Amino acid sequence: MSLFRTKPIDPNANTGLRRCLTAWDLTLLGIGCIIGTGIFVLTGVAAAQHAGPAIVLSFVLSGTACAFAALCYAELASAVGGAGSAYGYAYVGIGEFAAWVIGWMLLLEYSVATATVSIGWSGYFASILDGFFGIKLPAALTSAPSEGGIANLPAMAIVLALAGLLSWGVKESARFNGVMVMIKLATILAFIAIAGPHVNLENWSPFIPERVVDANGVGHYGVAGISTAAALIFFAYIGFDAVSTAGEEAIKPQRDLPLGILASLAICTVLYIIVSGILTGVVPYQQIDLKAPVAEAMKGLGISWAQGLIATGAIFGITTVMLVLYYGLTRVVLAMSRDGLLPAGMATVHPKTQTPVKLILGSGVVIAFIAGFFPIGRVAELVNLGTLGAFFLVCASVIVLRKTRPALPRAFRVPMVPLIPILGMSFCGWLMFSLPLATWTAFIIWMTLGLIMYFAYSRSHSTLAQAS
Repeated sequence: MSLFRTKPIDPNANTGLRRCLTAWDLTLLGIGCIIGTGIFVLTGVAAAQHAGPAIVLSFVLSGTACAFAALCYAELASAVGGAGSAYGYAYVGIGEFAAWVIGWMLLLEYSVATATVSIGWSGYFASILDGFFGIKLPAALTSAPSEGGIANLPAMAIVLALAGLLSWGVKESARFNGVMVMIKLATILAFIAIAGPHVNLENWSPFIPERVVDANGVGHYGVAGISTAAALIFFAYIGFDAVSTAGEEAIKPQRDLPLGILASLAICTVLYIIVSGILTGVVPYQQIDLKAPVAEAMKGLGISWAQGLIATGAIFGITTVMLVLYYGLTRVVLAMSRDGLLPAGMATVHPKTQTPVKLILGSGVVIAFIAGFFPIGRVAELVNLGTLGAFFLVCASVIVLRKTRPALPRAFRVPMVPLIPILGMSFCGWLMFSLPLATWTAFIIWMTLGLIMYFAYSRSHSTLAQAS
């Protein structure tokens, strides 16, 4: 029965973190994390290798799945709160083992996602140096060993720089994020205005390319390619999950967390659909650049100044994605450490900055290593599987808590329960099984390590175990 022990909700607990984030800050955190990688990086991979012009449908599919999950997140954020996001919600509603599984998935999601985005950042950084200053970085210093390089040094450097910013303070990080988000939105609107008139409808024909199988036996395009691309770009939507990790630093979490989650998702989904449609309309999907698709699209149109503008905006935009993902990782680890499932030393909060400095710096070293030595495609697919699994269990948590804790105050309630959570679980399950077998193999290895960790250490060291 210890696997199903739950922890109480303590909204008045003094965690040492600073309550300073407003609804505006939370919405900008969501936009800062959601818009970036999907538009500036993964759109190219998903369209060129999986869906073609039908990438638009992939974004609609992923956005729909996220909408169901986001509603569930909004209810649990308003009722349970805390810095642990889905991990904390499951610990209250389902039990310790389910919480550990979700927490282990979130560790994969945030750490590897931050590394993935930094790889995309590196591509745009190299594009800016080349376009503005004529400086070409050696391929050996901007590529992983499996891609013929030594290490992706720009990706590693930006991760370590953000570690310093997050250690400084959460309010300072939120202000930096707000400025970067405004620049990013201006850049996206500029791309829509500049590239929109150059859309060639012939590039959308056929809208769903014919299914083909490569030399390795892997299928591409067709209807199946749409769902595969949707599973891949689902990575782009995980920003609203990061908003929920700010529960202990929001001034009015019960009201502002649901607002930040839902508003940011709605705004970003619309922009994703528009931009992906324009991108495949101005560049044939077979020719889309995989590392810097939007900036290279401007170059292909012969608008060199716009290429520099887009690349610069992408640098700022992708930086905010990394910042928020990195922030979310540290708060989930912080919550798990306080509960004893991870070593308690990770939960130390610096009294001056009111941030977990040791945790931030330590995780930065790990993320930088992943960013420097692993390619972007496989990394993104792996993190998506962890994200989808966490979303699946969040939807299940809403159903369980409605049965086991019906009197729990909920500032926001998901309509049509259990239908909406079941739809969320169904969409997430479908997208999970759309990912390649190799991704599942790596994910199973990760979860096996998590189970070993839980039964060897976490189960006996948890706060609830010690209390009993």
